[in-house]
Amino acid sequence: MRKILLAFATWCLALVGMAQPPQGGFGGFQLPQANLETSKEWKDVNYADDDQAYHTCDIYLPKQERASYPVVIHIYGSAWFNNNGKGAADLGTIVRKLLQEGFAVVCPNHRSSMDAKWPAQLHDIRAVVRFVRGEAEKYSFDPSFIATSGFSSGGHLASITATTSGTKQATVGSLTLDLEGTVGNHLQESSTVSAACDWSGPVDLTAMDCGDHITMGADSPEDVLLASKIDKEPDKYVSLSATHYVDKNDPPIIIFHGEKDNVVPVCQGRKFHEVLQAAGVRSQATFVPEGGHGMGMYSEDNLQQMVTFLRLAMVR
Repeated sequence: MRKILLAFATWCLALVGMAQPPQGGFGGFQLPQANLETSKEWKDVNYADDDQAYHTCDIYLPKQERASYPVVIHIYGSAWFNNNGKGAADLGTIVRKLLQEGFAVVCPNHRSSMDAKWPAQLHDIRAVVRFVRGEAEKYSFDPSFIATSGFSSGGHLASITATTSGTKQATVGSLTLDLEGTVGNHLQESSTVSAACDWSGPVDLTAMDCGDHITMGADSPEDVLLASKIDKEPDKYVSLSATHYVDKNDPPIIIFHGEKDNVVPVCQGRKFHEVLQAAGVRSQATFVPEGGHGMGMYSEDNLQQMVTFLRLAMVR
C-alpha cells in the first residue's frame, strides 16, 4: 500500500507543479471552481441506480435552450486512482467550450483502481453511454450523437470506449474479457459512441516506456489497475490498450498530446494516430511543441479543432 500511495503522490505532485488557473489552459485539477453558463444543471445524478458516489455524474446543458443537444461525456484524469473527480473534469477549458458550442456535457465518476480492477472502469463509462440513451427525454439529450472525451486516464477511457465500440466481448491472448458489464438499468440500450477526443491519454499500456517520463515507484498506475506486472501477465496490459482494439469500424477519434509531456510520453499519441490511420479510421492529431501533461494544451485553437472535429463526426 505504501508503494501505491507513493506512486499516487508522485503523480499528483507532477500535476500540481504544472497547474495554472483555468484561464491559463490547464486541463487537469482546476481550482477555483469554474463558472459555467448553462440553462440547466444536475449534480450527483446516479447513472447506475445504486448508492455509490463513484457511480454519479454531473450534467450540464448549454445556455441556449433547444429541444435536444448532442452529448459529450467528458472524463477526468487521475491515473485511475480517483473515484470522485467529476467536479474537476476540465470545467474551465474543455467543458466550457463544448457548452458554448451547443453540446450537452456529462461528467461522470467511475470506480478507481482501488475500488475494482480492469475492466470495471470501462463498464462504468459504457453504463454512462447507456444512461444517456435511456434518459434522453428527461435530460434533453440527442441520443443520435454521443461522444467520449477525457484527459490523461480519462483520455484512455474515452479512447478505449471508442475503439471497443460495438464489441461486447474480446479475447486477448489467454484472457476473455466482458467489455460491456451490467452496470445500471439501461442494459437494453446501445453503448456505442459516435466519436472520441483523447487529451494526453495513455493508449498503449505495453509501451509506456516509449519516451521519457517521470517514474512512479515500483508500481505504476497500470500495475495497480491490473494488480499485476507486465512481465508476468502481458495479456492484461494488451487488454488495457486502446490501440489493440482498433479496426476500420471505429468512430472518428481526435488526439491532442504535448511533446513535452513527462507523465504520458507523446509517443503514445503518435502511435495511436498511426494505428488509427493504418486501419482507415478517420483521425486527426495535434502535437503541441511546448505542451506538457495538461499545461499549454488548451489553447482556443485546439479547443476549436475539437469542436470542428465533433461537428464533422455528426454528419459522417
